Amino acid sequence: MKNSVSDRSFYIESDDEDEEKDLNNVDQGNDSDDSHEWNDHDAMRKPSSYSMAWPQSYRQSIDLLGSVPSPNIGFLGTTSLSRLGSSFIVPPLIKRHPPVPDTIPSAKKPLLQPTDIDDQRRSSHSLHPPHLLRGSTRNVISKVAHDHEVHFSGQCTFGQAVLNGINALCGVGILSTPYALKEGGWVALSVLFIFSAFSFYTGLLLRHCLDSEPGLETYPDIGQAAFGTSGRIFISVILYSELYACCIEYIILESDNLSSLFPNAHLSLGGLELNPHVLFAILTTLAILPTVYLRDLRILSYLSACGVLATTLVVLCLFWVGLIDNVGIHSKGTTINLATFPVAMGLYGYCYSGHAVFPNLYTAMANRNQFPAVLLVCFALCTVMYAAVAIMGYTMFGEYTLSQYTLNMPQGIVATKLAVWTTVVNPFTKYALSLTPVAKCLEELIPLNDPKFNLYSIFIRTMLVVSTLLVGLSVPFFGLVMSLIGSLLTMFVSLILPSACFLKIKWGKISQIQVALCVTVMIVAVVSSAFGSYSAISEIIEQLFG
Repeated sequence: MKNSVSDRSFYIESDDEDEEKDLNNVDQGNDSDDSHEWNDHDAMRKPSSYSMAWPQSYRQSIDLLGSVPSPNIGFLGTTSLSRLGSSFIVPPLIKRHPPVPDTIPSAKKPLLQPTDIDDQRRSSHSLHPPHLLRGSTRNVISKVAHDHEVHFSGQCTFGQAVLNGINALCGVGILSTPYALKEGGWVALSVLFIFSAFSFYTGLLLRHCLDSEPGLETYPDIGQAAFGTSGRIFISVILYSELYACCIEYIILESDNLSSLFPNAHLSLGGLELNPHVLFAILTTLAILPTVYLRDLRILSYLSACGVLATTLVVLCLFWVGLIDNVGIHSKGTTINLATFPVAMGLYGYCYSGHAVFPNLYTAMANRNQFPAVLLVCFALCTVMYAAVAIMGYTMFGEYTLSQYTLNMPQGIVATKLAVWTTVVNPFTKYALSLTPVAKCLEELIPLNDPKFNLYSIFIRTMLVVSTLLVGLSVPFFGLVMSLIGSLLTMFVSLILPSACFLKIKWGKISQIQVALCVTVMIVAVVSSAFGSYSAISEIIEQLFG
């Protein structure tokens, strides 16, 4: 299971003469010489037991979700639609290889390409082993570059890593921080800071897990290193479930905010009357559906990178309405609400759901020693923003605070319209980036070389989108669903699993203080998860049938 770096690495010279020399060495059949030649270079790696295990598509999918790659778009089997550039704000976080010859064409991958199914199954950071480089080397390299996104590795600077980290952490959860204070009272604000500290600590634990042995690059890799194949599968299922649940939240979010903009919208189909919430949920789904058919989502990743700017704009709009327009009841609020306090714990837990991206962020950094400082800056900035929005929103709207503070902001004010429309537009780029990893992991289960692979893939993606619509319409409670996600899933991803994996991998090599800290984090997370999930489910049932 634990392969050395030398056993998993090889090198491709870009210079023609050096390339011929390497190929001659391979063709001579001298195993010892070949081993020495390839062991001298560790820039490019062949498939390992981690990269070849399900889900193989995780690395590339999460890279797109948490970074800003260059936009080559393929759609429904067509060729690339455009080439807009190779970088924007930050480089891609995908673990890349050293440069190959400039003659290699840029990667242009259509949505579904049955002739390349085998290549779709490979990890995005895997290449052919040395013996496949015999003969037509140029063709092999060109195909590798075509089927895999070949770029540079370790180019993410400190500032770029901070931007990516904030983009991963600071999402739609900020809209519900005032609602969390309303549910838990002012005392609940302490939960935000506790979860922030714990999540920062577990982010560092993930780094130690990645450094424990060569070949670990993703969260599922860590699970496999700690608990074997079952650990990899369990962690993958939790991560994909969280992404799927976030897509449900996006549908509810769009429905709520568009309904606030157009409260009189409705549609009559025969004897069926569609109210604004149902109508806009369906329209949102129809608008989003084409984006999930994109095989290459890098253009959406460009737009998704603007999430930091969008979040900042929505926050500024809240403060403008409260401080400049002087709108709100300016309530003193409640000290503590024990009955709904667990709901607040789930909401604040959801705010720190970026751990799925942290391993990718770490492996993409040019100077990995700066990773703790990157996490510190990200968590500090996001926590300050969360706390400021929670205090301002709860002070303005008091016990009338809704699950999204944009719904409380008075209509007719420019700042309100700007905040609501920004909130509406942002999920259109996030939805496909969140759902595609789920779709790709399911597509890996389709038998290799199946002639109906295209059809199955379209069916899987369509059914996933439709299912998020149905669940969103069945449980249209943004705040309660977010609390359930935060309690049931995010607690595992951000607190429980990093601590458990760290203890398993490092057992016998760490101090008793570290063991005590990990156990404390796990106990707090398990208790919060249990109470938060029970409270959220109880309130959802009460809302549906009460």
